[in-house]
Amino acid sequence: MRIAFLLFPNVTQLDLTGPAQVLSRLGGDARLDLVWKTLDPVPTDAGFSILPTATFDEVDHADILCVPGGFGVNGVIADDVAMAWVERIGTSATWVTSVCTGSLILGAAGLLQGYRAGCHWGQRHMLPLFGAEPVAERVVVDRNRVTGGGVTAGIDFALTLMALIRGENHARAVQLSLEYDPAPPFDAGSPERAGETLVAVYQRRVATLAPGRDEELRTLAQKRGFTLR
Repeated sequence: MRIAFLLFPNVTQLDLTGPAQVLSRLGGDARLDLVWKTLDPVPTDAGFSILPTATFDEVDHADILCVPGGFGVNGVIADDVAMAWVERIGTSATWVTSVCTGSLILGAAGLLQGYRAGCHWGQRHMLPLFGAEPVAERVVVDRNRVTGGGVTAGIDFALTLMALIRGENHARAVQLSLEYDPAPPFDAGSPERAGETLVAVYQRRVATLAPGRDEELRTLAQKRGFTLR
């Protein structure tokens, strides 16, 4: 079983490394690759780079395609080479998956039309641009599309996917091996529980780090042939 993660500049590294850590324990003959145009280090939003293990030309098929998110999402959608690879791999993959805003890349590649999908709460409202139905859940399973919510949901997503493939007992054993027993010190992990003040703080930060990203995404969607909603 071949697992291909799209790796791209300014990716949110935990979107990728969280589920990659879980899925690396899928067992059997599973092989996991981090795929980008070249094998040069790819900068993440955490200030360090990750090395790809394969290039687009070297991966022409995957049983599982997983697309993480991050502030680099719009750059990927604007990149014809990257999008052609996502569309090609996703069209034939057994499982088409994403974490966080990675679902916007899947959507832009035409892989979520008519599917329910998750996304980071801050951009979930953009999914209808690509014909997807946004769902405010930690993990969303719709046929062979499995999409996670924001960042840390990638671990939940990966365990859910693992249970679908290897069975719940295997997934439970992996959860135990990782001591995944979350007990956050604060109850502020969703906009509903965090409250309006913290939500506004987050939105101001996004406006500073990625000004106009929603408007840019609408423009990119239109260029890719999607009707604006």
